[in-house]
Amino acid sequence: MHRLFGIETEYGITREDLETIDPVIESMELVRAHNRPFRSDWDYGAEDPKQDARGYRAKTLLQEKEEQEFERQDRHRPFSFREMKSDLMLGNGARFYNDHTHPEYSTPECAALRDLVAYDRAGERILLACSERRNRMLGVPEAVQIYKNNTDFHGHSYGCHDNYLLPRSVPFNDLVIYLLPFLVTRQIFAGAGKIGVENGSNYRTGRYQISQRADFIRVEVSIDTMHDRPIINTRDEPHADSSLYRRLHLILGDANMSEFATALKVGTTWMVLRLIEEGLAPKEAVIDRPVETLRAVSLDPTVRQPIRLADGREITPVDHQRLYLAAAKHAYSNEDEESRWILNTWESVLNDLADDSARLADRLDWVAKKWLLETFMEAEGTDWSDPRLTSLDLEYHNINPSRGLFLGLEAEGKMHRLVDDELITRAMTEPPPDTRAGVRGLAVQRFLDQIDRIQWEKVSFRGKEKRSLYMDRLFDREEIVRLMDKIKRSRNVEEIFRES
Repeated sequence: MHRLFGIETEYGITREDLETIDPVIESMELVRAHNRPFRSDWDYGAEDPKQDARGYRAKTLLQEKEEQEFERQDRHRPFSFREMKSDLMLGNGARFYNDHTHPEYSTPECAALRDLVAYDRAGERILLACSERRNRMLGVPEAVQIYKNNTDFHGHSYGCHDNYLLPRSVPFNDLVIYLLPFLVTRQIFAGAGKIGVENGSNYRTGRYQISQRADFIRVEVSIDTMHDRPIINTRDEPHADSSLYRRLHLILGDANMSEFATALKVGTTWMVLRLIEEGLAPKEAVIDRPVETLRAVSLDPTVRQPIRLADGREITPVDHQRLYLAAAKHAYSNEDEESRWILNTWESVLNDLADDSARLADRLDWVAKKWLLETFMEAEGTDWSDPRLTSLDLEYHNINPSRGLFLGLEAEGKMHRLVDDELITRAMTEPPPDTRAGVRGLAVQRFLDQIDRIQWEKVSFRGKEKRSLYMDRLFDREEIVRLMDKIKRSRNVEEIFRES
């Protein structure tokens, strides 16, 4: 199993100078405000949202009716499908596009957690720069505001998806059996926190919960992403050699502002996937009624209410996570520094959650947000039913440093950092040096005007011979470094393909 992962984040967008906005146009214009020249060069040919990891191709998707309605509504717009998508592959190896009503940023594939955090934060800075350019075009300072969250508090949810490269030899049913329970309780350190509860378009204040996304998860397993959202998504788009690999595409997670929470979320999940691959996942961790349990865990910020396992026993969410931690410690304690960081951090966070979750206000989003809201309530003499809390919740996720509450805490040194601003700035323009994203990013930097089509695993160039860089099996670090060096030295596309 290769250590390769990435994060896709759909951002919320609004215009404060307008009473109503067209989110399709606003998202499109935000992406097109990027300083990379817009070109319709993304290749959608390798994408098939109906291919199911359970071994068949779905005839229909639940969201198709809604997508058909979107298509009907879009007919009046003076833009083609590609123009509305405004799909950009960036020089840092990331992808940036309009996902109809949300600007979406996908990090480049990363082989280290610190890199992943840097490129995820780079996405925030890229969207901030685009919003600033867009505001200058509009002539209205701070008109466009961007939020890295998962709900508009009116029944609409947008996702943050963590992705992992897996060998296809791992039976998909094993992932469902042993990963699904882990994901149910992962939120106790990966949740972003939320005021209120949503059920469809019905929003109720009056309580605080751990996860923003839990209200919108309906089933255990499904290929759909907009209706009947699942704990485990079965879409089978490997973006690699499909005979050897699959991509696990998880859509239930929250968008984290905290670098610490992002790294722990992805690091622990990657480690559990290794346990499953090697047949070492804890069999006793299987949960009874996982969807209901997911919501129950989210609604319990004390993290002390027991959950029921499939064998009838009851344990706390913290102790449930400890089942996976114990298996991982037994298997991976003597490995590399990053593995040791995951294990040590996982253990210390679970201990703090069990003793006093308030200790984690400098590391976990849901704890930091809860502290902020409780501080406000104490100062104002109010309670969880105060409607002003919803606005404060939203502003926690604002990526504008002059307004974002999380960014304010971070600027005051109150949030734990894993990367510095210099590394984030570099990640905005430079691709990872040790994954295939580096090859793709360099191709965009050096030969953008000669690219005909581009996707995650292939870059095709214009010219008589229509040459392509194939990366569907490009995961060996030494081979990646050699190819990146060759691209750097090449004066034209032909030299890339010339035998050394």
